Amino acid sequence: TTKIPFILNQNQALLTFEDEEVAQRLIKMGKHTVNLDNKIADVSVKPFTLDMGIKFELHVTMSGKKINVSEVPDLSIPEDWVRDKLELNFYKSEQGGGGEVEHVGYDKQSRTAVITFLRPGAANGFVSCTKYPFFVNGRCYRLSVSPDINVHLEKFQLYCGISKKTILLKGIQEVEDDEESVQDMIEIHFQKPSNGGGEIENIKYVSKGVTWVCFEE
Repeated sequence: TTKIPFILNQNQALLTFEDEEVAQRLIKMGKHTVNLDNKIADVSVKPFTLDMGIKFELHVTMSGKKINVSEVPDLSIPEDWVRDKLELNFYKSEQGGGGEVEHVGYDKQSRTAVITFLRPGAANGFVSCTKYPFFVNGRCYRLSVSPDINVHLEKFQLYCGISKKTILLKGIQEVEDDEESVQDMIEIHFQKPSNGGGEIENIKYVSKGVTWVCFEE
């Protein structure tokens, strides 16, 4: 689930309560008189709706038979010879993987190859091997090796971001105290059951400018 940003404007606060019923009760009350450093502030409690959010499942599957190879040296030999040498090289693997090769897909222009082994799980030994020795004509080159990964999305959907446990306070008067002190005073007021409040999970107050607040499902 993606985080949903919300713009919190100057002299506003967001309070998230542990109990949904507390937030809904405060919204129904509408107006609240809060003592801010011996100054009485009449604030309004508003419900709000966030922008649309996105939910999805990301599935990553790593092949046990295929590996991707890049940085294949540009050799002055026929392409089918390069395929044969790649096949022989990975068939003789001493890295804990490899074995009989079913197919070699080689692209000379991009200097890449896809090695498909016959035995399932043969590619697993190359997961931690990023550079692999490639011996050709008495020289040793280093190939970049990576697992063949398939990535796809499932259950992609939009959802409406409504936080039933969070309230928006508007009309908070400016006072000389710093932002943190004012936030503490607001929190104390709305935690008291006598004021219709309850336990607060999170609070964010902005005295100047604006800020982005992110919500998680």
